[in-house]
Amino acid sequence: MSCVISRINVFLKVNVFGLSFNQDITKTNNLAIEKLEFDQHYFKQQVFWKDLLHYKTWEIVKELLLPLPWLVLAIIASYQSLQSNQTIENHALQSPIIYWQFSYWTVITVVASFYFFLTGLRVTHNAFHYCIGLSRWATDIVMFVLSWLMLGSLHAVQYTHLQHHRHCLGDDDIEGSVAKQGFWEALIKGPLFPFRIHREALKKANKKAQRWIVAELSMNMIWITAVWFWLEVDALVIALRIHILLMMIAYALSAFFAVWTVHHNTKNNQGEIVHWDNSRTMRSKWKSILFYNMFYHTEHHLFPQIPTCHLPELAKRLDLAGYHTHKSVI
Repeated sequence: MSCVISRINVFLKVNVFGLSFNQDITKTNNLAIEKLEFDQHYFKQQVFWKDLLHYKTWEIVKELLLPLPWLVLAIIASYQSLQSNQTIENHALQSPIIYWQFSYWTVITVVASFYFFLTGLRVTHNAFHYCIGLSRWATDIVMFVLSWLMLGSLHAVQYTHLQHHRHCLGDDDIEGSVAKQGFWEALIKGPLFPFRIHREALKKANKKAQRWIVAELSMNMIWITAVWFWLEVDALVIALRIHILLMMIAYALSAFFAVWTVHHNTKNNQGEIVHWDNSRTMRSKWKSILFYNMFYHTEHHLFPQIPTCHLPELAKRLDLAGYHTHKSVI
């Protein structure tokens, strides 16, 4: 009898301990969740940021004109590269690549095209959130014009980008799904990314956005058809063809450079995706200058309405407030 009672006591102690242990785990997890929520609330309360929302007039002009010098340089360099090739004849101008002689002008063309696309992304990234210092209607026009120069529909990209902010790295985040892929997978599947973005936006965006998307894609088709089939072929037209090809390549690589680099492997120590802390950033001044501040991505997710030109200052204020869990892009 005493033996039975002893076993019952042991059984009760083990189960009570187990219950207590499970309760401790639950309590710890709840505290961790509360801490994460507190951290986000804490940083937004501690960091003075509302002054960073506003542009000075010269900043608006500067931001809007950022891509222009690079576009002009890319077209001129491509034209000069073609002009320097003495073997070009009128009938040979039909091929834009074969007669694009490799020279320092070629290197300048590729570099300038890269920076045109990068600075174009900077302008449109702000435009997606309607924070370029213009009215909503004027911002839509800016996206329309850049859709012509960069190809694709930037209103389509805007739709999936805003979904990315609402459901960051979740099941409904088409844009962020790239971050869940491996290095090579993101590169290899990159050319499919623009098609997925446009298909998603055409299916789910509101009617107004869909009208913009159709208009931008139609304008793309007219522009490409004109450059490749309607315009009389000369070195300038071939330079425009090369620009179109380089923009297509840039689009194919955009999933890797604009999404994967800033969101891959951003789970916390518990393997969880924390909505506000699931992106990467940068603290190197010269690298930030080199990439036009486009890699201050954690700051952008915390305060998406702050223009890119003010993100370095925001990063300083976050660091002073004690934010130190960020991961680096490079």
